[in-house]
Amino acid sequence: MKRWTVILTIGALLMTGVLNTPLPAAHAAQTISFTDISKHWSKTTIEDMVARGILDGYPDGSFRPNEPVKVDQFIKMLILSYTDLHPNGERSWRQSFLDSLSEENRTILSQDYRYYDFKPGTTDYWAKPYIDVASDLHFLNKSRYSDFQGNMTRENVAEVLYYALQETEYLEDEQFSRSVAQSYGDLTSASDRMQKFIAESLVKGIMQGYPNGRFGVGEYVTRAESLVILNRLTDKSKRIPVAPSADKLQRLVPTSGGGQKVIVFPDKRMWDAYDALVKAGELRGANHDLLNTTLRLFKDQNERNAVVSGGAPGAEKPTEEVAMWLDPAYNTYGITVRLREGTLARNAESIELFGNQLFGYDAFAFHKWFAAVCTEVAAGRPLASKQITIGSDTVNVLVDNAAKTVIFSVAAKKA
Repeated sequence: MKRWTVILTIGALLMTGVLNTPLPAAHAAQTISFTDISKHWSKTTIEDMVARGILDGYPDGSFRPNEPVKVDQFIKMLILSYTDLHPNGERSWRQSFLDSLSEENRTILSQDYRYYDFKPGTTDYWAKPYIDVASDLHFLNKSRYSDFQGNMTRENVAEVLYYALQETEYLEDEQFSRSVAQSYGDLTSASDRMQKFIAESLVKGIMQGYPNGRFGVGEYVTRAESLVILNRLTDKSKRIPVAPSADKLQRLVPTSGGGQKVIVFPDKRMWDAYDALVKAGELRGANHDLLNTTLRLFKDQNERNAVVSGGAPGAEKPTEEVAMWLDPAYNTYGITVRLREGTLARNAESIELFGNQLFGYDAFAFHKWFAAVCTEVAAGRPLASKQITIGSDTVNVLVDNAAKTVIFSVAAKKA
């Protein structure tokens, strides 16, 4: 009786395409020959991903590219997409994937999954190992799924992508992603929460809508579509670029790691202020960096290197001496000054340029007040935080007297 149970179990796994015994990559690539993909739009991706052992075909020689993918299958494919398949059939995490994770997630993999073999479970639910690691890395919330053997909808996929991107890259500007998603006629049939996930998948160029102008809310994702989506997720060169529009106050800004993202500015004033940030940084030569919409100014290259690297383990985290920033989501601007010896002298020209851009005719009043506040704090004379009006702006000043740090936060007065 037990022998028949084993045979039936293996047969069922083969028929669902989830039993995966990795073959050496070269051998797998030579033996791929499916009977039903010769004219399929994703033929090349299917062959490449099958060669990597991400998903298998069926015993009858078919791949069945248009069949819905199951939730458990997709999660398995997601995890394996972040791995390399070695000639001996073993797997390991891609180094680029490990580098993209937070320290917390790297610790989870090195401690809780140090013996993880990337293979299906043999003494319990076959997908449990994949679901567990995806859950622990915060790629999905297990409680969201009542049936892991159900079909995966397009919004389900978008949700998993959202959380995987949150842990491995960064999320795009939500206003921009929402503006991209609004072009699809059926978006409003999804909940607001799901719309956020869908928008992120679209603006990242990982998912796309259909020629009929619909995203496909509620529709199932096929096996072929799953492979294409995961290939785009893990290989940025395969993504569909979404270009910003200057007419809509959208622009590409640099991110950490040499990447870029699109930011939508609330008005022309902030759009122009970003240009001022660029010029203010250039005034400090190499002693600056500009990431997203924050310019950081450093005393010298040693300070810059220390801040970028995060400093020595266990030591106090190093900081830049001046930061000038824009917050498009809240339509605010700011300058943070850490009053060390020589801070104001080194950065006076950059601060003046940014202040002139922000306040225009009222810049003289701002600079006069800015200098007075910084002089008092630098001299060790305690000041209380306060709020004043300059022109059409409200300026809040937050003072940390002990750290000799002053934050000037600027917001346009509400009518």
